[in-house]
Amino acid sequence: MPAAAARADRVFSLLPFAVVLLAAVLFAFGGLTSAAWGQQSSTPVAEESPTGGEVPGNVLGSEADSEMWRAVRGGVAGTVSIPDPQAAFLIQSEGDNWRAWRNGPVTVYGAWTMLGIIIVVALFFVLRGRIKIDAGPSGTTVERFNLIERTAHWLTAVSFIVLALTGLNMLYGRHVLLPVLGPEIFTAISIGGKYAHNFLSFAFMVGVVMMFVLWVRHNIPNKMDLQWLAKGGGLFSKGVHPPAAKFNAGQKFIFWAVILGGGSVSVSGIALMFPFEFAFFGKTFEFLNIFGLSLPTQLTMLQEMQLSQVWHAIVSLVLIAIVIGHIYIGSVGMEGAFDAMGSGQVDSNWAREHHSVWAAQVTGNRSQPAE
Repeated sequence: MPAAAARADRVFSLLPFAVVLLAAVLFAFGGLTSAAWGQQSSTPVAEESPTGGEVPGNVLGSEADSEMWRAVRGGVAGTVSIPDPQAAFLIQSEGDNWRAWRNGPVTVYGAWTMLGIIIVVALFFVLRGRIKIDAGPSGTTVERFNLIERTAHWLTAVSFIVLALTGLNMLYGRHVLLPVLGPEIFTAISIGGKYAHNFLSFAFMVGVVMMFVLWVRHNIPNKMDLQWLAKGGGLFSKGVHPPAAKFNAGQKFIFWAVILGGGSVSVSGIALMFPFEFAFFGKTFEFLNIFGLSLPTQLTMLQEMQLSQVWHAIVSLVLIAIVIGHIYIGSVGMEGAFDAMGSGQVDSNWAREHHSVWAAQVTGNRSQPAE
């Protein structure tokens, strides 16, 4: 490969990692330094002191009917003449719980999770450096992934990156980007991001299904994975290369995280995209109660939507953290790794060191190479 082409290939391999890393750093720091999380009003409201038990506005204060308000807060319904039955509820108290979760643990711990994985990756790079091919490039290659497999990977990867960036904007953008870009530009970006998020979600779902069909047979855990895990995959020690088939234990973890997490986030995303049409949580809670839990099963459609939004955010943030580590290993973290999904061809020495069992199978050498 000419030197210029090799440099271009290395630069291209860094782009996904650089984009996701920069966005994660931006949103994580912005999330952690945001003081109010939308809980406080920017304009203070003048308060009046109660007089004689009366609340300002000619409403009973300490003499209020507590039973009536307890019933209202409990979700008692009145009567309405319009088609929307939800309008009969004066106060939907679960909305307070949803807001507290979204603006509290979800956003705060989500920011810490992204920042934490960035710190771990940075420390790993400083202490371990780039994982080189111990025997050096051989100059010969073997096919790692064919065109259909690479198409499935990049369809999922590119759509996920767009979904991650636009989703992070929905969760943190008001605190991070709005003060910098101003309302006009931020609004335009957010509207465009919403459409991109909705439409590219279908590409992500197709990619997840394709990967499952193509690779599930290679990702069934076996005893070899325990060997790989016991030696840390050889990631922490130079010259250590535990045997692995087409996918090692670390890649199997990524696979199942994307399949299960991607499937879960897709289901909750569909519920959000078509509001008040799907009720997944009531039935799920009913099943979980078999194991002794006491989860509520009679949920309103609005509660279903709120739970879907919180679950969608939590699973997405976990997936983003996992994918940051995956992109790192597949780009700057390991020499030769990007070629597997770039050209589909990997160096023969790389294959023998990182996937010895698979390399022996594709080259016709059934005797397993020495570790």
